[in-house]
Amino acid sequence: MKNSTPPFVAHSFRTTEGNKTGSWRFLRPRYDEKTAPCAAACPAGEDIARIEMLTSQGLFKEAWETILMENPLPAVCGRVCLRPCESRCNRREFDEAIAIRAIERFLADTASRDELKPSLERFASRKQRIAVVGAGPSGLAAAFFLSRLGYGCDLFESAPEPGGVLRYGIPSYRLPAAILAAEIEQVAGSGFRLYCEKPVTKALFEQIGNDYDAVFLGCGRSRSVGLLIEGEEPGEVEDGFEFLRRINRGESPAFSNAQVAIIGGGNTAVDAARTVLRLGGKPVLIYRRRREDMPAFEEEISMALEEGVRLLELWTPLRMERKEGRYLLTLQQMRAFDTAPGQKSRVEPAEPRSTMELSVIHILKAVGLEAAEEWQNPPENSEKILRLSDSVLVRSPSIVIHGGDLASRIRSVSHAVASGKEAAIALDILFQKGPDEVLPGLESCRVGNGPALSLEMYMRGPRCARNPHVVVFDEINRDHFQFAARLVQPRLLAEERSRGFAEIDLRISAGLAMKEAERCFNCGLCNQCDNCRLYCPDLAVVRQTDSSARSIDYDYCKGCGICVVECPRNAMSLEKESAPRAQR
Repeated sequence: MKNSTPPFVAHSFRTTEGNKTGSWRFLRPRYDEKTAPCAAACPAGEDIARIEMLTSQGLFKEAWETILMENPLPAVCGRVCLRPCESRCNRREFDEAIAIRAIERFLADTASRDELKPSLERFASRKQRIAVVGAGPSGLAAAFFLSRLGYGCDLFESAPEPGGVLRYGIPSYRLPAAILAAEIEQVAGSGFRLYCEKPVTKALFEQIGNDYDAVFLGCGRSRSVGLLIEGEEPGEVEDGFEFLRRINRGESPAFSNAQVAIIGGGNTAVDAARTVLRLGGKPVLIYRRRREDMPAFEEEISMALEEGVRLLELWTPLRMERKEGRYLLTLQQMRAFDTAPGQKSRVEPAEPRSTMELSVIHILKAVGLEAAEEWQNPPENSEKILRLSDSVLVRSPSIVIHGGDLASRIRSVSHAVASGKEAAIALDILFQKGPDEVLPGLESCRVGNGPALSLEMYMRGPRCARNPHVVVFDEINRDHFQFAARLVQPRLLAEERSRGFAEIDLRISAGLAMKEAERCFNCGLCNQCDNCRLYCPDLAVVRQTDSSARSIDYDYCKGCGICVVECPRNAMSLEKESAPRAQR
């Protein structure tokens, strides 16, 4: 029988590396880090996706320093921020949003416990000197960022201690005084000089304008607005902010289990009501609209009701009168009408007009504050005025930039930080490049499509290389993620909370923080998961020797796009090949 095996077998004497299949390509994949929606929504412009990534890897100091690049008050914001980032979190559409605020607080508390010192980039010293008026969150942020940009700063504060609304307007069960003091000490380490008990009058303000190259004015709102009801006498109804200020200064009025009325629906009103409860009173919170219209944090409202605060929604005070050492409040019932989505309801007196009377021993109002002096407000009209997102720059007769609550559209701690940062960057651009470059310069360091600015981008850090495109939920490859429950914030029980002023929210462990951070999609960022390399059919993805970077060998990449599709986080893009075939 003949052997059917052929006498010769074709084979190659070299590898297939000589067959550069990249010449077949008409699409080109590339690494293209983008912007996470949480970062675009954060008023302070924090690099949240990177913060979560570092936290999940146990790199707590690096994550904390990443926050400090954009926000000098992480321990404060980790407790009282209104969390706009979480409302934009892509994970929210998958299961639940990441507990971003809880992780920020964990990182700040860990840094304080371990006595960590940040190492942040600074510009060389500038010749200009800048005065900052008001040591609230906007003033502290302005002085911090100006110092990092190389400017000599003097910060003037009228109160005995810095902090503004943080120290005097937020109860210690939300923001303990020791935590705030440690954070301010950390901020002061950036190099500015702080002068307390130094009130700035209009005359002194004008003098400062002559002595310094520029002034940041962050005085905030401190003058109470009246209820404007029948029977109200000047000074008879105490302002809620002033009430909280007295408590934070150590006063402890006793309410002897009697009713106290609090008029308003914001955070100050809710804080005042919960404080009255802790001082032995029976707080009644009166709001003219519905509960869902209240500007206070929903979580704070829920906890207040759990603790025993009584809420009267759709009622408004009509008149008040003194009666046997007490106050008799007459309330008018209101009815609500729905408006456009996202807007408060429209209200008007109910028909037929129905009223009720409420006997209380004290009345607190939290219906708004205004500037203590008219000159502190930004000018309405000026020849050389520039209205920015969270500040107002005036260049005549001297350079003044108004910031904080008097200039921001939204009054919150994170927006105050944004105001201070915006002012610092705007002044640096003004001094170094001139007034015509202020707006283009601010635009160049904007985070995604939001109003927030990034100091890291302004200082030409690695974040500049990112695509401003904001990653949406449908751009995430959810096949690579599993459902996982959100971190449940541990806190004191309701009956424990109402007994005193101990901090309500308890610390979380490192393990819990890392587990929660691992839930983050890290939208738009490469976290070295290696999907691109593992799925590439041509082995064209190359991992660098230090394992911290990936590159594509275009000699062999056919442009199939599998790497782009299998990237869980949309950190790659696929585009048309632009080079002519003859040149390859």
